[in-house]
Amino acid sequence: MSIEFTTLASGSKGNSVYIGTKDTKILIDAGLSGSKIESVLKDINVSLDDIDAIFVTHEHADHIDGVGVISRRHNLPVYATEGTWNNMAEKIGKISKHNKRLVYKDEGILLNDMFIRPFAVPHDAKDPVCYSVLYNGIKICVATDMGHITRDVIENIRHSSALVLESNHDVNMLKAGSYPYALKERVLGKYGHISNETCGKLLSCVMNDKLKNVFLGHLSQDNNTPDLAYLTVANTLEEFGIKAEKDVNLHIAKPYGITELIKIKE
Repeated sequence: MSIEFTTLASGSKGNSVYIGTKDTKILIDAGLSGSKIESVLKDINVSLDDIDAIFVTHEHADHIDGVGVISRRHNLPVYATEGTWNNMAEKIGKISKHNKRLVYKDEGILLNDMFIRPFAVPHDAKDPVCYSVLYNGIKICVATDMGHITRDVIENIRHSSALVLESNHDVNMLKAGSYPYALKERVLGKYGHISNETCGKLLSCVMNDKLKNVFLGHLSQDNNTPDLAYLTVANTLEEFGIKAEKDVNLHIAKPYGITELIKIKE
């Protein structure tokens, strides 16, 4: 028995994570069109007809673009906080009443053989959450779109066997880049996105013997590069005595397409 996961897209133009077991398959966010998500899933021999539910983190377009279409075409339940529902309902179109599901921070949901737990994150959205997924003692956590690290974030991603973790920008690139001042302030603010260095420090806090695979996600196309994200996180980990590719495998989540399908056995 095993659980598998990968990113289908990760970045400012779209975000979606696939997590699946033999009996249950879910998407965390669907920030691409339905046809694009269907196409990417085919690369791992999964169909949207196999998906059991979509769990939404927040209402920004790069996380919900395909939610409505996929739910309507495949009769899929959509889980989100009340604040997220209030702010995405018009954007995603009509969802059947029986498919509109509420989640509450720190209250887990049992879906077949998965236990999905939402937790609060600081981001400039209405009632945003991220999710940890538990299956037979294995924990996979998706934690992106965070402006700073809270105690709740740390506690919820501890003891993970795998992570999708935000590594959005290099601070110097962002400050020297072409973004308008207000946008720079938003990204750098307490409710924006975390940097490569902050990602490395957070990862060092939650490292454990089971954590073998980390996807560095939501990289900015303008204020980061895959090599810079990798090297910054790896160097930060090394300051804490943790060696990349020996103690933990670091993967750069692709902006579009399968990064790598990770399977974790009990």
